[in-house]
Amino acid sequence: MKDINNLDEILTDLKIVMVQKHQDYGPYNIAHAPGGAMNGLLVRMHDKMERLQNLFYERNNTPNYEPIEDTLKDLANYAIIGLLVQRGQWKGVNENRDSSPNEG
Repeated sequence: MKDINNLDEILTDLKIVMVQKHQDYGPYNIAHAPGGAMNGLLVRMHDKMERLQNLFYERNNTPNYEPIEDTLKDLANYAIIGLLVQRGQWKGVNENRDSSPNEG
């Protein structure tokens, strides 16, 4: 990291994107995901990783919709949502049921 302010800028961007998307989707797209919240996050993160790999390794691919940076922001925010789910801090999620397939 060259400058701590770069980190602050990224974290601020992540927060803005998270709040905006949360307003659009609401909490229940995660909480009511088939297979539970963590399964829903794993599927979303897998899709984003496949997209990232395709765009990165196929350098001739120009994104049609969003740049690679947006994909990375989404992945970071899905990780944050995962932490919130694991800590029982995501609305609509029963942390005993949804935090792990081996629980509850």
